[in-house]
Amino acid sequence: MGAAAVMAPALPGSAAAPFRLGLTPVFLDNDALVIERLRRALVGALEMPVELEQRRTYKEVTEMLLEGALDAAWLCGYPYLQHEDELSVVAVPLWNGKPLYRSYLIVGNNDDALDLSDLRGGIHAFSDPDSNSGFLVTASDLAKMGLRPDDFFGRTIFTYGHRNVVRAVAAGLVRSGSVDGYVWEALARMEPTLTNGTRVIRRSEWLGFPPVCAHRDRVANPEVQKFSRAVLDFDRTSDGRAALNLLQLDGMTPAYPSLYDGIRRRMRIYAALR
Repeated sequence: MGAAAVMAPALPGSAAAPFRLGLTPVFLDNDALVIERLRRALVGALEMPVELEQRRTYKEVTEMLLEGALDAAWLCGYPYLQHEDELSVVAVPLWNGKPLYRSYLIVGNNDDALDLSDLRGGIHAFSDPDSNSGFLVTASDLAKMGLRPDDFFGRTIFTYGHRNVVRAVAAGLVRSGSVDGYVWEALARMEPTLTNGTRVIRRSEWLGFPPVCAHRDRVANPEVQKFSRAVLDFDRTSDGRAALNLLQLDGMTPAYPSLYDGIRRRMRIYAALR
């Protein structure tokens, strides 16, 4: 997926600069309906033009946020923690009522593997090198065994999209993949013929859901404060509920201090081996 921007039409009589929200490649990579619903909900709540910026990698979106090219971004817990001294969480999505999700290790539905140890020497698909569920979880599981991904798998690839990991495994292009459990479950409801070609052989512990972040230097700005209130109230507006329903989410909530401790632990395990 190439870079894309979705811009709200200018509001009558308004010359205000648009609010810029960055989106990383989640399961609905290019879903125009989701993008439009999200844009509409934000325009209505912020009462200002909105630009939704999509990029292919987590790194691109994170760098844009750090450089001030974005006002906020929906990131992953891993890049957030890598830059925790510069970023603040303004909201966390709720999935099945909780701000938590898991990483899934998947194989083809006819594969006889039972666990990670059975996948040695095979081709493995990761989502993104800065993805918690799509890279860090499996990499840290291997680190506990004293191994790096390239030492264990015969070959690894990055698909830059969780849906693409599922596609690669289902099509037999790779033997196994690391994928966001929320994405896999959402796809199982929307595209069961795709997930039916895969099988989950390992689920991680529950971890902090990918957060919506802003730069610490901007988090007190009026437009960022208004954005934070808007997304936290998505479940109270018709456009917000429509966007949440398409994303299969229940709402948004503030982060609590220990929410990302599990990802922190995995980062330490992985860093110790490197």
